[in-house]
Amino acid sequence: MSKLNQNPLQQWTQQKAVILSLACLAVGVCGGLLIHSSPKSVNAVAAKTVDAAPATTPATPAGDPVQMKTLADSQAAPLLEQLKMEPANTELLTSVANIYYDAKQYPIAVDFYGRVLKLTPADVSVRTDMGTAYWYMGDADRALLEFNQALSYAPNSPNTLFNRGLVKWQGKKDAAGALVDWQKLLSANPDYQAKSQVEKMIAEVKSQRKP
Repeated sequence: MSKLNQNPLQQWTQQKAVILSLACLAVGVCGGLLIHSSPKSVNAVAAKTVDAAPATTPATPAGDPVQMKTLADSQAAPLLEQLKMEPANTELLTSVANIYYDAKQYPIAVDFYGRVLKLTPADVSVRTDMGTAYWYMGDADRALLEFNQALSYAPNSPNTLFNRGLVKWQGKKDAAGALVDWQKLLSANPDYQAKSQVEKMIAEVKSQRKP
């Protein structure tokens, strides 16, 4: 079976697992990264764990932007061809968005996430990822707006609460708000796979707030 005849989301799932593994190995830990929720068939927490030390600006893995965009364009090309025949295929749109997200081409990723949300506005994973892309573009307020909207559909969404807490903490200096989000995350999702990371961040925030 050729790649063009395979499920495009399955193709991207395989590619994504390799890319993310290499990225995390290259930097040791994914410092400062928010969790990427899409695609739905991938366990996002296992794919992207977060060691979220405070940072004044969003942090992303190292890589040459031109080369990364060239690679992303190459990976997205067959999916974009399929989209010409299926422009309302949300799986294809999400897969393309994810390719550009991981290549740090966030404006392009936002465009494709936005197309998905026009068709399925209650897609919490996609809306969370679009908010995360806005954060990496330097727009904390728009990121929070998207996270808030996502949580209006799924109030206990763990990845959304995780990311909103990080943006509150790092982007808005709202330590109290971050604690509320992370404590709610753990209360509603006691088996969350990034639980140890959340507990570390809670402890760090509390230690910083001591007089």
